[in-house]
Amino acid sequence: MMPDLSEALTIDPGVLLAIAIMAVVTLAVRVAGSAVMEVVPFSPRVERFLEAMASAVIAAIVANVLAANGLREAASVAVAILIMLASRSALWAMIAGTAFAAVWSGLVG
Repeated sequence: MMPDLSEALTIDPGVLLAIAIMAVVTLAVRVAGSAVMEVVPFSPRVERFLEAMASAVIAAIVANVLAANGLREAASVAVAILIMLASRSALWAMIAGTAFAAVWSGLVG
């Protein structure tokens, strides 16, 4: 006997509204950011701020992953940091961190 999928396929209107609001806010922020950057003079100080902002976003994502997960993720980030310091290559650091996590998962589970 086939299971009844009619309930599993219904979408809550509140979820659709939340997605639509997030899409509108994202678009507004992107457009407003472009408009503001047309007015703000592009100085070395602004450039340093924008570069630091990108690093801060990455650091926040990594910190969130580390806080929510365990030793495998922390060890993988540590390996990526060590490779980054040794090679000065973000690409090799990402490859090494990802490979370490995959090997850990394969060996430990």
